[in-house]
Amino acid sequence: MSTSTRHGARSSWVGMPDVAAEWTKLSSVRSTWWTALAGLLVMAASAGQLAIYAANANTNDDPTDDRGIVTVGSVLIDSVELTQYVVLALGLLAITAEFTSGTIRTTLQCTPSRGRVLLAKAAVTGAVTFALGLLLGGVGALVARPVLGEWGSAPAADTIRDIVAVATYLALIGVLALGLGAALRSAVLTLTVLLATLMIVPLSLQEPDIDVLNRIADVFPGVAGGHFLAGDTEPYPPLVGLLLLAGWAGAALLLGRAALRRRDA
Repeated sequence: MSTSTRHGARSSWVGMPDVAAEWTKLSSVRSTWWTALAGLLVMAASAGQLAIYAANANTNDDPTDDRGIVTVGSVLIDSVELTQYVVLALGLLAITAEFTSGTIRTTLQCTPSRGRVLLAKAAVTGAVTFALGLLLGGVGALVARPVLGEWGSAPAADTIRDIVAVATYLALIGVLALGLGAALRSAVLTLTVLLATLMIVPLSLQEPDIDVLNRIADVFPGVAGGHFLAGDTEPYPPLVGLLLLAGWAGAALLLGRAALRRRDA
């Protein structure tokens, strides 16, 4: 193998210096930490509010809305529906902020391979959002458990599993946002597409309650992730939901890589 061939092979893989550089960029901007703080506040508020609703439903005068004992994990999973929109901002800002400021030119001059740049960003974004997801899950559990009181349960193994599932879901959503951000370059446009993909389009498909439209909605990332988090067995097992969500994240990265290669920074 020639020297140029070996160099070309190496250039297609992301290395530790690339990851370290992306971590430095992400951690050195205040928006990252403000976004993380916002996520913690939204998770705490959502978990607390949902726990209050669950407890009140069991103690009011209307027996038809009694939920009985609910798990802390179920409260966490319901809280993610709102909290995810704060967390995915980390993914889209990791790339769109560079397009806005023009620093993407410097990034691509230092690492000409678009694939390596995007993979490094994906590795850092996925790791950061996973770690943040663990923290969010822990905070949500700490808030929800005392609020639920006698109407809540928190089996250690199940709660830990739910926290890890929440972190995994948020990591994949963060990578999905990154890939779309690389393709669309605009934070506002990326957020609009994410809202449509995660919520608006699936809800519109489910609204008529037509079986074929429901099946189409089930393959969208937000719905697939919801089945994964809830541990559903219908319309498919949780693993299938996880794989569908991962597939969306991978497809978004491929779309972002193609856009980076096709257009100048």
